[in-house]
Amino acid sequence: MGSKAGSASKVQISNFDDLFGGAENTSGERIIHAKLDELHTFKGHPFRVLDDEKMEETTESIGKYGVLVPGIVRPRVEGGYEIIAGHRRKRGSEKAGLDTMPVIVRNYTDDEATIIMVDSNIQREDILPSEKARAYAMKYEAMKHQGSKGGNTLDEVGEAAGESGKTVQRYVWLARLTDELLGMVDAKKIGITQGVDISFLSEEAQQWVFIILEETGASVSNAQAAKLKEFGKNGELTLAMVRLILSEEKPKERKVTLKSDKINKFFPEDYSSDDIEGIIIQLLEEWQGKQ
Repeated sequence: MGSKAGSASKVQISNFDDLFGGAENTSGERIIHAKLDELHTFKGHPFRVLDDEKMEETTESIGKYGVLVPGIVRPRVEGGYEIIAGHRRKRGSEKAGLDTMPVIVRNYTDDEATIIMVDSNIQREDILPSEKARAYAMKYEAMKHQGSKGGNTLDEVGEAAGESGKTVQRYVWLARLTDELLGMVDAKKIGITQGVDISFLSEEAQQWVFIILEETGASVSNAQAAKLKEFGKNGELTLAMVRLILSEEKPKERKVTLKSDKINKFFPEDYSSDDIEGIIIQLLEEWQGKQ
């Protein structure tokens, strides 16, 4: 299956009657008004459904106009339907006091459903690193099951959000972090780069990292994360070693700002900040060489 096969863009409504008549079209797809208590969360759904300001806007809109775009669901063996796209619309409908919601019912496979679920959420602006990590990991596994027709599966995974395979790979690695450490990435207590390095550790070693960070409230530098990864790879990590690495003093960062009125006279007007910085570094290296 190609990169866009099974994506949300492939779900098409044949005609007006299909949308409003509850009729079944030639693909076996039908639109119904499903009871909200028959709509179940997608298994392993990685995205938050929060009662935040955006949800209030969604609820207000649904209260006035109803759900204008049907959700996408598939029948469950146990009865009812599994939501593929429309978790927020369902919550908005509940808050608006409705008891049904329009949905497109289609018999998607697990892999097809996973791809559509991820693609319909991955472009949200407020997405957390943990959500993106878990979502990309789920979609990557689904696309590997389906088999890629040439090209790079990681590139195909990132296509819906316009992200490179390299970026996707970093998030897939990040998804290997424990829930506690992923929470620290979300809270910006651990950076993405450091999180990726730590994701190569065993689950036990990751627990040690979490324990020490909780105890000390310290941050993790790139050098410390790289050292943890290296020792972990060699099987040399212990709780004491993790404590030692994370308690190492970090070099103090020095920042120097040069006011433009002091340096403008040395550079033509069409020189960018990067051009100026490059020349200053070059001159300093030459100066250092003469010492």
